[in-house]
Amino acid sequence: MEKNNLKEVLKEAKNVFGPFMKLTDPAVVEIIGFAGFDFVIIDAEHGPISMQNAQNMIRAAESVNITPIIRVGSNDEALILRALDIGAQGIEIPQINSKPDTVRAVKSVKYSPQGERGVCRYVRAANYSSMDKFKYFKSANKETMIIAHIEGVEGINNLDEILSVSGIDVIFIGPYDLSQSLGIPGQVNNPLVVEKMKEVVLKCKQNKVAVGTFVDDVETAKSWFSLGVQYMSFSVDVGILYNASKNIVGKLKK
Repeated sequence: MEKNNLKEVLKEAKNVFGPFMKLTDPAVVEIIGFAGFDFVIIDAEHGPISMQNAQNMIRAAESVNITPIIRVGSNDEALILRALDIGAQGIEIPQINSKPDTVRAVKSVKYSPQGERGVCRYVRAANYSSMDKFKYFKSANKETMIIAHIEGVEGINNLDEILSVSGIDVIFIGPYDLSQSLGIPGQVNNPLVVEKMKEVVLKCKQNKVAVGTFVDDVETAKSWFSLGVQYMSFSVDVGILYNASKNIVGKLKK
């Protein structure tokens, strides 16, 4: 497995940003890379992307030197295994609410002795068996990122226990799901949501674990960067395309 540059940058306490991807054409990933984003999150939870689509999108990410992350649909070892075997350098795992959830995620991602990931070196991630198997297992454990999604009050209440589990690279706060958990769905800028998010950021900084979240405008991204968020999921490919198109149309129709 190739060195994960994104993981190294986060260890240096630097900021990174990249969009969620719902469009299945690898060309869109290439465009995102040429534009200068640091990573893409290939969304296998919401939208039509299959593992075959995702594999080609990973190839595209590698061709433009950005890190391919896959968001799986659930904390399921089979889904995680398939995403890793096709070459994802990071896995975003939704609905991490407790220490057992976190332990399950780490065990699914890591090979022994850190975990219990299913072993097969005849996959793309191991260069189809051309890589020395012992080197592959070691590098996969070292380079693969685990991004744990905290999406509700339960996860925040159990954050100390979640952070006690070794192997998590990023705690990702899902603002929309958090707003729903707080009974104010969609109000991601509500002071109650913001306060809970700040609580997570502070606790993660104290434990030297990077924090991520989702935003869809530059000013909000800058604000959260200033508050300590490092891993910024910036909008979605379809939203970026729509907003750019709408801006053009608005100007030309005046």
